[in-house]
Amino acid sequence: MSYDEVLAERVRELLERTDELIAKKMFGGLVFMVRGNTVVGVVGDDLLVRVGPDGTPTALARPGARPFELSGRVSKGWVVVAGEVLDDDVLDDWLQLGRKAAAALPPK
Repeated sequence: MSYDEVLAERVRELLERTDELIAKKMFGGLVFMVRGNTVVGVVGDDLLVRVGPDGTPTALARPGARPFELSGRVSKGWVVVAGEVLDDDVLDDWLQLGRKAAAALPPK
């Protein structure tokens, strides 16, 4: 599966402002990691966001969000956000959630 290169570049630009960033192809898309932990990823036209297990219910209540499924199983602590809802402000909000969840983890 390919990923939306325009969305990936928007994500890169916003995250690079404050974080040391590594981009890596994974999950059929491109993920962005800070301190070795995945913050977000671009899969197809959508955004994969680390929200942490406690943040999942609130995240899923937001427009365009759905559970992240991998190999038929729901991955706790992750949501997928539909690309069509990701205007600049919404994208930045999701990136902040991803940063917060990743920052709660020890560096790898």
